[in-house]
Amino acid sequence: MQIGPYLIDPPLVLAPMAGVTDKPFRLLCKRLGAGLAVSEMTSADPTLWQTRRSLRRMDHAGEPEPVSVQIAGYDPAMLAEAARFNVANGAQLIDINMGCPAKKVCNVWSGSALLQDEPLVARIVKAVVDAVDVPVTLKIRTGWNRDNRNALNIARIAEDAGIAALAVHGRTRADKYEGEAEYATIAAVKAAVRIPVLANGDVCTPQQAKHVLAITGADAVMIGRGAQGRPWIFREIAHYLATGELLSEPEPAEVAAILLGHLEHLYAFYGEQAGVRIARKHLGWYAKDRPENAAFRQVVNRAETAGEQLRLTRDYFAALASGEHLAA
Repeated sequence: MQIGPYLIDPPLVLAPMAGVTDKPFRLLCKRLGAGLAVSEMTSADPTLWQTRRSLRRMDHAGEPEPVSVQIAGYDPAMLAEAARFNVANGAQLIDINMGCPAKKVCNVWSGSALLQDEPLVARIVKAVVDAVDVPVTLKIRTGWNRDNRNALNIARIAEDAGIAALAVHGRTRADKYEGEAEYATIAAVKAAVRIPVLANGDVCTPQQAKHVLAITGADAVMIGRGAQGRPWIFREIAHYLATGELLSEPEPAEVAAILLGHLEHLYAFYGEQAGVRIARKHLGWYAKDRPENAAFRQVVNRAETAGEQLRLTRDYFAALASGEHLAA
């Protein structure tokens, strides 16, 4: 898939997820096969740009190209300025958030709330595209609710304004993350526009990725929750799409190496105290498919230091590798 001057290969994209797709996780997913990884959303409000959290989100040092930064807001001029600011700070792609269903985002008329106001969507996408010299992408849902699916209209507005690629989550804002994603709307959008379309929603296995690409005609799949705790899903999908064969599950020793490396990066990036806290959700996700998960989570959530968290994690995977079971 081509977005402006950038070839996204493989056409597998890590979806922007607030509180998840920070720099350590983006780097990990890119190393494990993602062709593109989009940052968690950054606010278009300039009063928030100098906070510690925002400055961390704008740290792209050493990140493989292309660097994609998602911006969120409701005011066209403010979003245009945010796009310029982030490009000046290293963004090579700007992504506009019109997909987030979170109440606190929609209540300030941002994220998927914008889908209710097509003239405002047109003003926003034109303002941002005109503001920067880098490709601008857009992430949307199929509509505000099932009675108001207007992804086709939004897609045409986006294409006319010069949006370089469009990601569509196969749910409405009202659906949040419930039920199954529907792909018919994504297929209709792909048939209606000439720009690249990314299909998003419920892609958790290589077989599902292939199925979604086939039925939507999309140029790429965007993976969100399917990558939580399984960042190697990208190499699994890429291998399956290329060969038709499934890779074997990574051995506990490899999972341990990936996870311990991720933890070390979190501590280095956030500092020990915040890194330990942020690591807890990732540890839970890594262990979620295993029967020992409950015991592991109880044990590892007690860790207050990086050293303790690392030790407990090593012990857990050593027990897995030897076939033992952890006691709560």
